[in-house]
Amino acid sequence: MIPSRRDVMKHSLSTGFALAVSPIAETALATNAQGLEASEVKIATSAGEIPAYRAFLTGGAKHKLPLLLVVHEIFGVHEHIKDLCRRFAKQGYFAIAPDLFVRQGDASKVTDVKQLVQDIVSKAPDEQVLSDLDATVTWASQQPHADVGRLGMTGFCWGGRITWLYAARQPALKAAVAWYGKVIGDKDALHPKHPLDIVADLKAPVLGLYGGQDQGISQDSLEQMKSALKASASPAAKQCEFHVYPDAGHAFAADYRPSYRKADAEDGFLRLRAWLKAHGVA
Repeated sequence: MIPSRRDVMKHSLSTGFALAVSPIAETALATNAQGLEASEVKIATSAGEIPAYRAFLTGGAKHKLPLLLVVHEIFGVHEHIKDLCRRFAKQGYFAIAPDLFVRQGDASKVTDVKQLVQDIVSKAPDEQVLSDLDATVTWASQQPHADVGRLGMTGFCWGGRITWLYAARQPALKAAVAWYGKVIGDKDALHPKHPLDIVADLKAPVLGLYGGQDQGISQDSLEQMKSALKASASPAAKQCEFHVYPDAGHAFAADYRPSYRKADAEDGFLRLRAWLKAHGVA
């Protein structure tokens, strides 16, 4: 059942890791909040407030920090996403991860992945998700430490696909990095377009980071995307780039899962910072 407006406004982020990914791999990273302002906040939307996790450096910074939207995987805003926000914050970003599934349920509390996809992920409309990201940017524009004039974005898995879509929607976006997000797929009323369909509308250049052994994202689909980007008249589309890690599978940057590949993940995060900096998000 879809939560009511009142239920959405009452919802708070869960603690710990999502139950569907138990047990947690020993490689899971833990970033402390020393020197940071890191906590849950509420984002006002047209359908009530949604929770988000945000982190940024404290210490009397004289200048605003570049804003980085962090879009979660199918597991919602659980401990891994919060940890990523703290990592990004320590690198100088105002990082924020809104819970984009809140109206459909608490993704972190579902133990079965198939049930999670069926009951929550598949029922989250793209328009709702993108609108909530708009609301997050609006909220950030009112914060004294966030600079929406230097807006960047990154997303993982499900969030990687959303990153591509939002790069075709938000004119203020300077650059984005999509980690192993699908570029093609089945369509329905809630998900009418995929990244391949919105190439001509791209407003910001996207760096795609993918695994060569990803069983859910074929190399053929990436080649289709590359060809469409190259043929597009959109200046942002022509600036997009891909980097494929030949031996990596899906979720290679998820340090709390067995799929984690340390060297590839670390290289990816270095590429993320360089990409954002090159496009004015620094």
